[in-house]
Amino acid sequence: MNHAENVGDSAGRAGHHEAGRYAGSAATGRGAGHIPVGLSTASVWPSRANTAFELAADIGYDGVEVMVWPDPISQDVSALKWLSQSTGVPVLSVHSPSLLITQRIWSPDPEERLRRTVDAALELGARTVVVHPPFRWQRRYADGFGELVAELEESSGVEIAVENMFKVRPPGGKERRVSAFRPSVDPTDVGHAHYTLDLSHTAAAGMDAFALADRMGTGLTHLHLADGTGQPKDEHLMPGRGSQPCAEMLEKLAATGFDGQVVIELNTRAARSQARRVSELTEALLFARLYLGQ
Repeated sequence: MNHAENVGDSAGRAGHHEAGRYAGSAATGRGAGHIPVGLSTASVWPSRANTAFELAADIGYDGVEVMVWPDPISQDVSALKWLSQSTGVPVLSVHSPSLLITQRIWSPDPEERLRRTVDAALELGARTVVVHPPFRWQRRYADGFGELVAELEESSGVEIAVENMFKVRPPGGKERRVSAFRPSVDPTDVGHAHYTLDLSHTAAAGMDAFALADRMGTGLTHLHLADGTGQPKDEHLMPGRGSQPCAEMLEKLAATGFDGQVVIELNTRAARSQARRVSELTEALLFARLYLGQ
């Protein structure tokens, strides 16, 4: 029986309400060593961010990560602030609009988008901003990216955690994969104060997740928990259903005094009902809590 089946059986026996009570008790009973487990609003797509806040509250997550993208609620800081207050779910982190599909959200200038994300994090009380490395064609932005990140961290106190990415196969390509990022898909090639480790991305990149975590060192402050099979695409599978050492990574973080955040970032678009989505997000939270020793 694999990790996901083990947790899934437990979730099935407990039921949704029992899982919520279990998770909620762990969250409210947090001590100095508690590692918060958040839910990315991307995990409920195509539903909007308000659904993520509501489910996070119902299931028992410690908070949410707001993915700023075409969902208009995700772009509205006032609406997000109201959602956080009305549901009692804090915003742990904000993901900058640095995807290909978000290149004109807030501004066509990537530097301005990052500055606005930091401002949003400050207003929402979020500790962390997640950002991708610059695209290869963003030359001016790429040339000053390291200095910009350091400047914004110094002036705001917000941790800007640069995320590992993966190479893709271009249209019409066969086996050769290319990087869309400058200088590479590995943010440790540049060196930053804070990093996001994404396990779906390590799967797609064929990277050794533990070796990358070691290169990130104490700068690893944010984990995107999901799985992948090694296909050259961003799968965001349930942890334990792919090739990545999701359980072992959580155990390592708990054992080494990790004081950052873990965020569930799943692809639930195939869920045929809201009940199925709730079941999957509950199972993912139970998985994280189990292997974090919570």
